[in-house]
Formats: sequence, structure tokens, C-alpha cells
Amino acid sequence: MNRVKLRFANLEVNFVDREQAIKWIEYWASRGMALPHVIYGPEGCGKSAWLRQGAELLRELGFDVIYVNPIESAFTVELGIEDLRNKLMNLIREATSQTTWGRVIWSIIDIARSLIEAGTRKLAIIVDDAFQVIGIDKAAIYVKGLLGILEHPPASYDKIIAIAATSEGVSLGEIGRHSWSDTAPIWNMSKEGFRQLYEQLPELKPDFEEIWRLTGGNPRMLERLYESGWMVDKVINDLVREKMITPNFTRKWSNHLREAIEDPDYLWYNAPEELTNELIEKNLIIYFLPERDQRFWVDQPPPEQDPELGIGKHVAWQTPIHREAIKRALKEEN
Repeated sequence: MNRVKLRFANLEVNFVDREQAIKWIEYWASRGMALPHVIYGPEGCGKSAWLRQGAELLRELGFDVIYVNPIESAFTVELGIEDLRNKLMNLIREATSQTTWGRVIWSIIDIARSLIEAGTRKLAIIVDDAFQVIGIDKAAIYVKGLLGILEHPPASYDKIIAIAATSEGVSLGEIGRHSWSDTAPIWNMSKEGFRQLYEQLPELKPDFEEIWRLTGGNPRMLERLYESGWMVDKVINDLVREKMITPNFTRKWSNHLREAIEDPDYLWYNAPEELTNELIEKNLIIYFLPERDQRFWVDQPPPEQDPELGIGKHVAWQTPIHREAIKRALKEEN
């Protein structure tokens, strides 16, 4: 398998780790899918890197491939039918200049059907972090559109792979109300895989164990720390602002938040549903973690509990820095 090159903190790095997740791609390629698969996990956990590597692997295995990530303006379009490839590429070029990605995302379903009708036998459709572009409330409808390609194609085919990935906990709730997809979580990188990424950064960096305790293996947080010149306080303060962790929010929920800082499972057993929903909407926590059985996870699952990293049995802070942002806001509220 050709390892893709990825842009990371204005550097070019090699794709590393995610061996189990790559095996899922190989498994789907050998069997196809009966339902679209929705992959979810923390913001910046490495879903996109894995899916870009997966797109490359599927291309090598003979699939026509459509991969689109509107948030990063990243795409791979490898189609055997030139007219349809040109049509999609023109839409993408227009989207990158005019911010019309929603039109691209919806057009993928029509183009996929046209490809099958024209004789494409093996097709992979990978829509990465697109729900916030089309609207969270339309996420389930989009997944149903992908299901329609699998269940009611315009012509016969050999295998179709349809994957949608999201970091939006709210979109997962919308999708979960229906039976139109399979969902599977992916977590931050394993410690050894994260070390491989960390070692690709130039020298003059903090000790690896310190970075691990701050990020919990989240590549996006590693990137932000690197770009900030390893100024941890700046990254935490930026997160407080971006997530709108306002004095009103912390004042309203201060007692519950202090408990959740010590044990995220407090949010599972004792916290008001309104607070839990707000934390999900702000993408501060991952709620309703499955059993730590490898069969239920796309890659290596997190430990069942890790107080240092803010991981509980049922609930986890997306990264330790997300938890630190709440700590900082509570401190300032006092």
C-alpha cells in the first residue's frame, strides 16, 4: 500500500499507524457494504488522514473513488468515466472559489448513480466532515441518499463502499434515529502511533510524555501546539473562545462541570440532560462510548477508564486540552 503524504502544521508527513482501521477498508473492499457506514470520533482525531489513506488503497484495489472533505477543501476523484469526472471536478473547482461545497456534496449522489448506470462496477464514496456544510438537520437525509445507491441502484454493480465521517455529536443523534446506516467510532491515535507522528516534527519540542498527557493522542491538538510554538496556555485560551465557554455557561453549570472534570462518567449518571446536550453540541465530549471490544471500533479503542486523559467508561473529554479549557473557564469565573 502506498502511504500518502499529508500536510501537517505546514509540514509534509507520512501517514502512520491505524493498522486496524486499514484492515476495515480492506474488509469492506472484499465484501462491499449493505448499509452506508457513518464513522464518528473526536475532532482532529485523524479520521480524515485515515480516510485519505483508505481512498488511496481503494484506488489501488481497482475502485473508482470519490473522496471529498469540504472543511479542508481536500478531494480525490478517480473515475473511469471522463465526462462524469470532469463534471464533479468542475463543481469542486467552483466550490473552492465560491464556497459552494453544499452543492458538491449533494451532487455526489447523482454522479454516483450516473456512474453505476454507465457501467462502473466498483465504486467508493467517502464524504468526510460534510454535514455541517449541508446542515446538521439534513445529515440523516443524506445518509438515506447513500443507502438508496446501495439498495436501489440504476444498474447492477460488484461492490459499493459508502462512508460518511463526522465529528458532530449532534449529527450522530440525527442519524441514529433511523436505521439507514451502521455507525462505528474511531478514537484518537494509539500511543505508539502518535509517537511516530510526533517524531516527524522538527526537534526542539517538549518531552513526548508531556505532549501525550495534553493531547491524548489527538493529531489536531499536536498540530495546534506545534504551530503555537508549544504555548499551551494560548491553545487552551483559544479553545475556550472557539467553544464559547462563556461565564454564563460555567456559572450555570459550575458544580456539575467540576464533578465532570474529575470523572466524565458523572455526565452519564448524574448530570442534567441539558448540560450533556450542550457539551455534545460544543464538541467537548464524546458521549455513549461503546464497549471496548475491538469489533465495535474502527481502530484501537480507548481504555475503559483513564482519569489522566479524561476518559470514562461511557463518556470522555475529546482531549485532555478540552477538559483544561473547562478548568480554565471555571477558574476565571471565580
